[in-house]
Amino acid sequence: MAYLFTHFIGEQPQGEQIYFSLSKDGLHWKDLHDGKPVICSEVGECGLRDPFLIRKADGSGFVIIATDLCIANGRGWDAAVKTGSKNLAVMESKDLIHWSKPVLVEVSVPEAGCTWAPEAIYDRQQDNYLVFWASMVQLDGDKEPKQRIYAARTKDFHEFTKAQVYLEKDNHVIDSTMVYDDGVYYRFSKDETTKNIKTDTAPDLNKESFTDRPVPNLEAIYGVEGPEIYYLEDQKKWCLIIDRFASHKGYLPLVCDSLKTMDFKPLDESEFDMGKTMKRHGSVVVITDEEYDRMAVACFSAISCSLWRRSDT
Repeated sequence: MAYLFTHFIGEQPQGEQIYFSLSKDGLHWKDLHDGKPVICSEVGECGLRDPFLIRKADGSGFVIIATDLCIANGRGWDAAVKTGSKNLAVMESKDLIHWSKPVLVEVSVPEAGCTWAPEAIYDRQQDNYLVFWASMVQLDGDKEPKQRIYAARTKDFHEFTKAQVYLEKDNHVIDSTMVYDDGVYYRFSKDETTKNIKTDTAPDLNKESFTDRPVPNLEAIYGVEGPEIYYLEDQKKWCLIIDRFASHKGYLPLVCDSLKTMDFKPLDESEFDMGKTMKRHGSVVVITDEEYDRMAVACFSAISCSLWRRSDT
């Protein structure tokens, strides 16, 4: 068992594209393709931020969905929030090596100012995927636009149901991630006003089913975003990584023995290594040893240059 980290590296030339890193333990990472992007976008905003990789439920391959946004192109954050893309960027692969070119799929409501940090989770009850993201929208009764989490459903990542509000708080909320464990869905989201991570839980994926779950030691960490949660098989622990964007320190892993307690403890800097590049909001998936070996060979052999869409071609 091993781990694949799909991410971008920041607002810089070629930084808002998709990068891969591998790990054997989920805590020590090695950048692939000599730290160069492995998938680049030439459509829409020409950027791929916040990539989320999911293994298809039927085992037929993998899908990456990403934010269609490139701040380095110069339009700035105000335009990104108010007049940004209503699309997701979608890429597919059967083997994690050969990827389709990014395709844009419009999912947001017409009033949306942006479509940020998309993620997906397989719904066992409905046999489809719930795809969710953050959009800035001014609804009836709002004095000003507000960031909410919207969601739609899909079976193939090509056709989606109409977007609906999925998560709304008193404050702006973005960057939601979810995981299922022992009959419970756990959701971690960034409070965009206070800049910390809040948690809620539910027995199913219906939006009305979620109830707040205070986690004081997690909420006490400010200036963070991009939460991602995965299981460390060797340690039998859950790992939550949070991006310390405010201090420019990169991702910090926190571990706990059980999501029932969520007694997350941050690791010391000596206990993890995020690799040479500064990793920004992405996703971590478990892969097999065979997939790990195949990706490592593809990315570090001479033939690897012909397998990836490179940024300098």
